Amino acid sequence: MKKILVLGAGLVAKPLVRYLLDQPEFQVTCASRTVSKAEALVDGHPRGVAKSVDLTDPKAIAGLVPSADLVISMVPYTFHVQVAEPCIAHKKPFVSTSYVSPAMRALDERAKAAGIMLLNEIGLDPGIDHMSAMRVFHDVKKRGGTIKSFMSYCGGLPAPEANTNPFGYKFSWSPRGVLLAGKNSAKYLKDGKV
Repeated sequence: MKKILVLGAGLVAKPLVRYLLDQPEFQVTCASRTVSKAEALVDGHPRGVAKSVDLTDPKAIAGLVPSADLVISMVPYTFHVQVAEPCIAHKKPFVSTSYVSPAMRALDERAKAAGIMLLNEIGLDPGIDHMSAMRVFHDVKKRGGTIKSFMSYCGGLPAPEANTNPFGYKFSWSPRGVLLAGKNSAKYLKDGKV
């Protein structure tokens, strides 16, 4: 049975933990700063374990990693390097939904030398949006078509009755991360020019 460590027990982690527990070949440990949140996600499942972890304590993270076959980081991006470091040391693959930060990119050679992957951008935005776009591109080209323009928008636009904050956005991940992502630059191709 494969052992998966999920770090984080927020809104985005909930469907992931439920999905993994629905797969009979996985044992899932959900670790969070607030153990009661991890317990709520595991919900007494016989192949689920809830643990408490202080992400500011490298020894606490390193104590959970060795027994896992895969580590999935669903915590704010500011903690990914602290999670990835023991993954490299213990040769455990790492997955996150966050963008590749310069600090994560700097770990690439060490991860390759350890023979493991550090896989980022495997969520909705970024992640599924990239894969969905490429499927459309390939389908259009296979049919002999040409793509003249492509625009992608992704976000948490709530129903009008649920729009209860000044941002008009429902935070399913780190609010700080959302605000910082809104300041990111973007590149696009228009008329053959980047």
